[in-house]
This record gives sequence, structure tokens and C-alpha cells, in this order.
Amino acid sequence: MPEAVWAIVVAAGSGERFGGPKQYESLGDGTVLDRSVAVARAVADKVIVVVPPGRARGSGDVEGGPTRSESVRRGLAALPDQAEIVVVHDGARPFASPELYRAVIDAVRAGADAAVPGVAVSDTIKVVDTAMTVVDTPDRATLVAVQTPQAFAADRLRAAHTGQPEGTDDASLVEAIGGRVVVVPGEPDNRKITVADDLQWARQRVAEER
Repeated sequence: MPEAVWAIVVAAGSGERFGGPKQYESLGDGTVLDRSVAVARAVADKVIVVVPPGRARGSGDVEGGPTRSESVRRGLAALPDQAEIVVVHDGARPFASPELYRAVIDAVRAGADAAVPGVAVSDTIKVVDTAMTVVDTPDRATLVAVQTPQAFAADRLRAAHTGQPEGTDDASLVEAIGGRVVVVPGEPDNRKITVADDLQWARQRVAEER
């Protein structure tokens, strides 16, 4: 039997850079979050949605915490023991495809501790110190910009969150405990809604689908 796959859609942010909770902005016939959750439900066996305090609407919703990592931990706490693969996705990325979900899930089924989508970096990247002095210029051929959904062996993700660490994504926490994280090809249209221009682009993309 295939492993039980659960998805955690993380949508508990306040949207400070956007100017409000961007996940509830209208997009097509619903909201940004509605679209993100619909794709997760099309692929995963069950879905947990982590929402801001006071926004829980049903048994599949969990109120998030003050940080992204804490919100993921609250989502993990809602998962049953039989969950074997966990996919974590940002609710503000409404255009991740079912095929991208399946790619990261299949990589974990093949033996990776975690799998993340990545796209090539086109800009030159500089590493700077606290005084904004350049200390290194890494070879961009070795760099990828990482997206979600990210898939994990459930036991490794739970272990990575032991002790309540913080990270900008969950893969970095699995890396920190020595886990093997692999990269699958990401999708250029899998953009995160961060500022108003991103939402304008997303609405135009939806309009072009019709």
C-alpha cells in the first residue's frame, strides 16, 4: 500500500510586507488560499490548513503560531501517527501544480528524507557580512531558489522540529539534523504572493486561464 500522505498548508501569516493577510485576497472564484488548498486536496490523502488565530473554520483547520516554524509544528501536532509522508506548502503559492506535489512525494518514496522544488538562479549572488561588505560570490551553477511544496518522511520532519528550532523553510531543519534533502525541478509560475504586484500578476494569470 502507498504511504499515507498528509499535506500541511501554512497560511497563518499576517502579511506585513503585503499590508494584510494576502492569503485571503480574491483570486478567480475564491481566494489565494482556496486555490492552494484545492491543489493539496487533489494530491494528498488529507490536508491540514494552518490559519491565523480566529480564522479556523472546521476540523481541518489549525490556528498557527507567532512564527512559520511554530505554525508548522502545530500542523504536525494535528497529524495522526500513521502519516508517513508530509508535504508542507505555503498557502501564498497558489500555482503549484499537482505534478510538482507528486514529484517531491515520489522523491521521498524513493528514499530521500526530504525533497524540495528548486529553480535556477539567474542573478549573481553575493554573500555579505553585517557591514554589507562582500565576503564571497558563490558559483550560481551550484545555487537554486527553493519553493514549496516540500515533502518529508514524517518521522524525519518530526525529529527536525524537536526542540522548537526556527528556519526559513522546513528543509533547512532536516538538513540541520543530517537528513538527505534532494531537489526536483521547480516551476517558474509557482510564485509566492508577497507584494501587490505579485497579486496583480496572479489575477492576470487566472484571467488567461479562462
